[in-house]
Amino acid sequence: MAADKPDSDERTEPASDKKRQESRSKGSVSKSMDLNSAVMLLFGFLALYTLGAKMVSQMSAMFKQVLGHLSSIEVTITSITELIYTVFAFLAVSLLPVMGSMMLIGIISNFAQVGFMFSPKALELKWEKLNPLTGIKRIMFSMHSAVEIGKGLLKITVVGFITYLIVDEVIIDSISLVDSDVMSIAQFMISAMTEIVIKVGFIFFALAGFDYMYQRFEFEKNLRMTKQEVKDEYKMSEGDPQIKGRIKTIQRQIAYKRMMTDVPKADVVVTNPTHFAVALKYDTKKMSAPNVVAKGADLIALKIKEIAKANGVPIVEDKPLAQALFKSVKIGDQIPEKLFQAVAQILAYIYKLKQAR
Repeated sequence: MAADKPDSDERTEPASDKKRQESRSKGSVSKSMDLNSAVMLLFGFLALYTLGAKMVSQMSAMFKQVLGHLSSIEVTITSITELIYTVFAFLAVSLLPVMGSMMLIGIISNFAQVGFMFSPKALELKWEKLNPLTGIKRIMFSMHSAVEIGKGLLKITVVGFITYLIVDEVIIDSISLVDSDVMSIAQFMISAMTEIVIKVGFIFFALAGFDYMYQRFEFEKNLRMTKQEVKDEYKMSEGDPQIKGRIKTIQRQIAYKRMMTDVPKADVVVTNPTHFAVALKYDTKKMSAPNVVAKGADLIALKIKEIAKANGVPIVEDKPLAQALFKSVKIGDQIPEKLFQAVAQILAYIYKLKQAR
């Protein structure tokens, strides 16, 4: 019997805009780190390919200068330290364009995936993040972790296999470089590294494409909502339909009572005679035209007429005018210009009756 019951907690509904905004505010977005790495690898390689010859030439000249300088200096801890510092500083400056381009393209790639995002909530310290048991459970019993481990092992295997094949060829070919100069050896090494990067990069981009689609799928899956969550969110944003209905009922009751208290103040009630009743008031000192102070159909029309009779408000039967007033004028609004003449005739008649009394 329990198996036949629908799972009310099953997340089958796509995430709402509000849920997506909340997720983004917490720093949770769909993003492929593998895609960022693949793009950075590509542009790093392009930078090396473009600047490689110049970098090798500069490094060759620098090492020649260092080796030549060694014979003319006193070998001490201080001199060796200064020499090492000089070499590393030169290498850092030489590699700066490559590293800088990789960092810049990494930022651009990240921005292309998620846009600009600043999430203070993501920086908050939480016990769950610091608790090692929680971390171990997340790693050991999570499909996401299993996929990440699988991707890592696949990348290591592919990179290792390709590197092994290329290095095996390089070792054989390097025998012919025994009598070569530094520049030839450097060019040979660059060629070998280029081959490795191209082949590994191709695999990385294929894996990055898979990872991007997987991350999107996993993100959308985790963001799904239950039917109850959708209902609760609607109630929070739009209000509970039952409460809204109750509020509207109360508002109608208040408006009805206010309207009925204005009927005794009316100058005349125009009727259908049975279906509609419209109460009009005209104060020449305060109003530019007669106003509708009350109106109603059927039972409400009867109630308006009862109150009018009880308070001595004149009732005039005029079917076309009553229908026009009921359909075209809201309570509290003044009558339109096209009805001025018809209403003026009725009010003039009422004023004459009052004067005759």
